[in-house]
Order: sequence, then C-alpha cells, then structure tokens
Amino acid sequence: MIKSFAAAGTLVLAAFVFGASPVAPPNPPLGFTKISWPSDNPYSVEKVALGKLLYFDKRLSADDTISCATCHDPKYGFTDGAPVSTGIRGQKGGRSAPTVINRAWSLAQFWDGRAATLEAQAVGPIANPIEMGTTHVAVVAKLATIEGYKPLFKAAFGDEKVTIDRVAKAIATFERTVVSGNAPYDKWKAGHASAMSPAAMRGYHVFQKAECDSCHEGANFTSNMYSNIGVGIDSANHDLGRYGITKDDADWGAFKTPTLRDVEHTAPYMHDGSMKTLEEVVDYYDKGGTPNKNLDRHIKPRHLRADEKADLIAFMRALSGTGWRGITEPKSFPQ
Repeated sequence: MIKSFAAAGTLVLAAFVFGASPVAPPNPPLGFTKISWPSDNPYSVEKVALGKLLYFDKRLSADDTISCATCHDPKYGFTDGAPVSTGIRGQKGGRSAPTVINRAWSLAQFWDGRAATLEAQAVGPIANPIEMGTTHVAVVAKLATIEGYKPLFKAAFGDEKVTIDRVAKAIATFERTVVSGNAPYDKWKAGHASAMSPAAMRGYHVFQKAECDSCHEGANFTSNMYSNIGVGIDSANHDLGRYGITKDDADWGAFKTPTLRDVEHTAPYMHDGSMKTLEEVVDYYDKGGTPNKNLDRHIKPRHLRADEKADLIAFMRALSGTGWRGITEPKSFPQ
C-alpha cells in the first residue's frame, strides 16, 4: 500500500513538474542542462519515492521531532525562514539553512563545502548532535523495524536491507528532483522579449555592471566557489567558514556562493541569516562589504542609484521559477 502510494505520487509529481516520463530521468527545466546522475547512484522513480518519504520523516531524528524538511521546508523555498536553524531539543545552529533547490547542479555541499557529495550531505545532519541528534547505526536500526519501509527499499535497491548508504542515496536522489527553472529570465533569454519586466531587464544590466556575475554566474547563478564578503567578520568569535575545513589562508572567512535561483523565497540571507531582505543585501554589497584581510577583490563600493538597486532586485525576482513548488509533504508514512 505504502509502496504503491509513494511510487504513484512520484509518477504524478515527475510528470507534472517535468512534463516527461518519470521512467527515464526527468528532463531539465528551461535554462539548464541535464542532471549528471552519479554512476553509483543513478536515477529511479522508486528511489525518488523512498527518498521523499525519508526526507520528510521525523523518525530519522533521535526523538522523532526533526526531519530534513524541518530545516529545508518547501514552504520557505526549501529553507526554514529563520536566521539559524533549530534542531533537536530546541538547540540553535550557527548558520542559516541553505536551500535544497538546484543542488543537483552544485558541487561540494554546506556553506563550508565539507561534504563532497549530496549523498554525504544528506546523512550529515542525522549524526549531528545539534540537528537530528542520533547516529547512523541507530537510525538504520530504527528504519529496519518499520515494516512499511521494507518494500520501498526493495523496490529502490533490489532487497529490503536498510543501510546508511542506501538512506543517503535515496534522499539525495529525491533532492536532485528539487529544481527551479523556466523562470521569466530563462524565457527572456530563450527569445521571449516580454518575459521579463522592463525593470528586470534594466536590472540584468546592473547585475553585470556591478560584477555580481563574477560570483553568481552560469545557469544556476553561482560559481560553486567560496568568497569572503565580510559578513559577520567584525563580530566576536566570528565564523571562519571554509578555512575551518581546509586551514588554507586563502579560505579565511570565505563561504560558498549560494544560488540566486528563487532567492526571493529563501530569506533571510547570508551564512548567518543576518539580512532580512534583498534590499539589505544589495545595500551591503553596494557599500563594499566589511573590510578585512581576505575580502574578495570584487567586493567594493559600487555607488548604485536607488533606481538601479530597485531594478537589480526586480531582476533577482525574475529568477523565480517552477518545479519545486509542486513538492509537498507526504500525507502518510510507512508504518
């Protein structure tokens, strides 16, 4: 019953979102190339069905209160709408939850890039004492006792065995279907002259003039690289970002450049969630960030006019697309 419901739900979702048969990997939205599915974790509709359930299932946490969706909720553009996330027993994290949208086209995961793959990222929070507060061994044992999950694991992987590797692969496969494209910008770029508003078109030129595209580049509007823009660097016990992973001086205070896709839906902004609006973000960049010993060379005062700032924000809003909006929490879970 659960298997049939989950698979059927995924078939409908894939057909609705992508306009393609879900038997094969879904076609990418307008503006993007096809997803490169990992050779050791190829796409299957059964894996998406299982991964979606696991993603929303709070039983993956120690006390059944936190799921992946708690911090990456469709209602908030697959973030949580808070400056920093709240995990098990009300504990606060130190960073803002990045969106899951378009992670299929990303490289290393987390603000500091500590997870090399989406699979590694997917199970990281499970064993984090602040986030989901359990262990990989414990969550595998718990899932193995849930009879309703057995046919789902068998459909996805060939047998009923539950492993943390399979949990990772299923969740990551689902997450790769959380996409955004076919935005007004994509339609405009494809030749539909009226797809973007005049303000957004002007904002596109401001975006280039202000060198925003030096970091927010390509179809997904991110270089997938790390930059020091000075956010929070003047505070006590400031977060050193990527440097904490690499110990490379070039990474001191640097954080991964996030996508601008659907950015209007993923507030608050920056790694610490310190900016509530896009207006605050634009003003911050316009003033040249916060000076420090490793400030990115592209971060400098721009002296934009008020109308240019408004147009720039109109362009960023034109990056809001379709795909992820059709994803909702399952109405029931395996028992």
